[in-house]
Amino acid sequence: MNERHIIRPSEVNERDVYEYALLRIVPRVERGECINAGVLVYCRAQGYVGARTHLDEARLLALDPAADVAGVRAALRAVEDVCEGGERAGQAAHDDAGRRFRWLIAPRSTVVQPGPVHTGLTTDPAAETGRLLDLLVR
Repeated sequence: MNERHIIRPSEVNERDVYEYALLRIVPRVERGECINAGVLVYCRAQGYVGARTHLDEARLLALDPAADVAGVRAALRAVEDVCEGGERAGQAAHDDAGRRFRWLIAPRSTVVQPGPVHTGLTTDPAAETGRLLDLLVR
């Protein structure tokens, strides 16, 4: 464990707990092969839910040359839309951030699947979303 993760009893902790899950592309569910293509982040204390995606088309096509790249991109964009709320989120626009996150991380047998949920601490969940994308996806 490195020093940045250690909280000493005398220190004030201004970081909030957040949860995150990777978005995985499983082009052929029967084979179980996947690539990471995005990250979902939820921070209850700050009422934040966000997603950032990055699709490596070459890796996707290496797993399945017949993959529907446009369809996968549309599914990833839909996840981002649900996180952003607003008109493009459809019915989910009226849900709070936690409910939208829980709906997005529900297990499913589709090409775009959420991975397991992990936790961390942050002062800026939006910046953490970008950091996790760079660390785990790109």
